[in-house]
Amino acid sequence: MKKKNHKYIFVVGGVMSSVGKGIAVASIGKILQARGLKVTAVKIDPYVNVDAGTMNPTEHGEVFVLDDGMECDQDMGNYERFFECDLSRANYMTTGSVYLSLIQKERNLEFKGRCVHVVPDVPLEVISRIEHVANREEADIVIIEVGGTVGDYQNVVFLEAFRLLKFKKPNDAILGLVSYVPALGTGGNELKTKPTQHAIRNLNSVGIHPDFVVARSPMSMDVKRKEKLEYMCGLHKGDIVSSPDVNNIYEIPFNFERDSLGDLLCKKLKLKSKIVDFSEWKRFVKKSKNATKEINIAVIGKYFDTGDFFLSDAYVSVIEAVKFSSIWSGAKTKLTWVNSKDYETNPKKISELKSFNGIVVPGGFGTSGVEGVIMAIKFARKNKIPYFGLCYGMQLAIIEYCRNVLGWKDAHTAEINPKSSHVVVDIMSKQKELLEENNYGATMRLGAYPAILKSGTIAYNAYGTKKILERHRHRYEVNPKFIQEIEKAGLIFSGMSPDGKLMEIVELPKSKHPFFLGTQFHPEFKARPLHPHPLFTAFIEACLKRNKKHEK
Repeated sequence: MKKKNHKYIFVVGGVMSSVGKGIAVASIGKILQARGLKVTAVKIDPYVNVDAGTMNPTEHGEVFVLDDGMECDQDMGNYERFFECDLSRANYMTTGSVYLSLIQKERNLEFKGRCVHVVPDVPLEVISRIEHVANREEADIVIIEVGGTVGDYQNVVFLEAFRLLKFKKPNDAILGLVSYVPALGTGGNELKTKPTQHAIRNLNSVGIHPDFVVARSPMSMDVKRKEKLEYMCGLHKGDIVSSPDVNNIYEIPFNFERDSLGDLLCKKLKLKSKIVDFSEWKRFVKKSKNATKEINIAVIGKYFDTGDFFLSDAYVSVIEAVKFSSIWSGAKTKLTWVNSKDYETNPKKISELKSFNGIVVPGGFGTSGVEGVIMAIKFARKNKIPYFGLCYGMQLAIIEYCRNVLGWKDAHTAEINPKSSHVVVDIMSKQKELLEENNYGATMRLGAYPAILKSGTIAYNAYGTKKILERHRHRYEVNPKFIQEIEKAGLIFSGMSPDGKLMEIVELPKSKHPFFLGTQFHPEFKARPLHPHPLFTAFIEACLKRNKKHEK
């Protein structure tokens, strides 16, 4: 069988971080997919952390979990959503994981006693991992995003990896720079190219020149500014692609296509440009523009005093999952971030929840604000407001029910009150020993696990199948000691592990509540633009029904 000639596109950032490299990579992949090419992506994070599992989401952004249990950067979620695929741990690396791998090889005498150097051994390890992904996935093109900016000292080894790969395969590797172009002047409409020029000089200083530039700016870059950047930086006509601010990130592939980025990449990589097929993606974007029904959803959490900007990063998968299901249901959804601590200080404030069509409690850890969340869950249950609890949101829903329906007033989770007489949510026995040693890495149930659904339940009707596979990220489970009593009191465990020991989904029957459901897993990680998650869709439909009642 003829060996596939893989192509590689490195994408680096200039001027500033958080400029949208992840969305740019996802959009580049989408326009190449539309040409019938098999595309995959690799994210390189320049952190010494081995993975993203121990990072604070309000500082770093959401910790995204893959099927194989890899805890990684939120950009991996962007890739999966745009590519409509499932990636693996092979598609993600950090400085820490690369160094750890090299040290383990050195300890195993795999270098046969020779000196191991930062250069070239670290860049060669990076190249080896990228080529492994290309071969494993039989990809036509691998797009590699390097986190941070070209000016970051810690990125030198990754830039060197590209230089070596380009030297090894001159016709198969190109590099793109995503650079911010600020707008100044009296009307804020004068685009300044100087910062990008400096970013390109930074690249030149390590022996690299960009093959194309994605110019991120508040507005489209005009021809004159493109020509100036081309002339000052030794770029060819057409090498500058404009990427103005948009309201809908899923329109960005169309913007790139209008600027002929797909043709440019195929030309530089010596690939035949095939017919572009965006039909399904266009249908999705059109649906998003034509949505008319309006629904308001409250997202209640414990960390919501950090500002909307940080929340959008920490809960990006939840936001997108709600968005996808809303769009395909013909709805425009407004999310309101509600700090649960407000209900603890002012219990009367909880009545504001009556004005919402639905309530979501996303995942989380720790003790802060928990009582406020439980109060909100009780309000949603008593007032028949559609409720969707994700991971911690399921656990707290069970605690609320045990306290206020079964009368177990001290019911709690072992995470907060291990001395309670009703620890209805407890830690998995296998993890206790690790936690006692203060070894918090790898102490969670991570990745995709199967579950069996009960017929006739909300969950079963939403999925339309008996067996499901969903992604987890948690340490605590429903305590089997209390399951029988909880079910007798009216809660239904509609999804459980194949052996029946782990409770995966809990719900109230429709006769008691229009939609009251919690999942031990994180369904948001499996939601896709063209394939919205069935549980989110069922929740949105329940919210729409409540909205109709309000209108009457």
